[in-house]
Amino acid sequence: MLTIKDKNFVPFIDQNTLKNRIVQLAEQINQDYQNKEPMLVVVLNGAFIFAAELMTHLTIPCQVTFIRVNSYQKTTSTGVVREILGLSESLAGQDVILIEDIIDTGLTIQQVSQHLMEQKPASLEIATMLFKPEALQVEVSIKYVGFEIQNQFVVGYGLDYDGFGRNTKEILVLA
Repeated sequence: MLTIKDKNFVPFIDQNTLKNRIVQLAEQINQDYQNKEPMLVVVLNGAFIFAAELMTHLTIPCQVTFIRVNSYQKTTSTGVVREILGLSESLAGQDVILIEDIIDTGLTIQQVSQHLMEQKPASLEIATMLFKPEALQVEVSIKYVGFEIQNQFVVGYGLDYDGFGRNTKEILVLA
């Protein structure tokens, strides 16, 4: 058990399981984007570890950029996206893979996707480490899903609880 601030968490997805699944996702992306040079748009802060691990297994030429959005307060999604750090690169005509740590309500990724589509990319696909289908409130098309999980609060491997807990090698669930 690990205590983060005022909450207790227990192991949920171990490091080896995470890494093996990320390698599988990278292989799928390598195949799907053969002869293409996608731009990876990583949603900070949570997706940075997932994106870094994924990139180490991509063999296709690709670029990476980062955006920062926030829709959580403590353990609950507010459903309101505040863009904190925007995109400086043009996505016009590019194949884009939007990389997120977790998709639950779908509100954040839907709003971010709409924002990116305004730049007229050639294509836009979504990759997420975790997906909570039970929590989904809007329809979202996710091409690359690491793990589907129940509607539980998780931390670690980039995911946080009120800013803390991102630095574990595995994903933990609220006890």
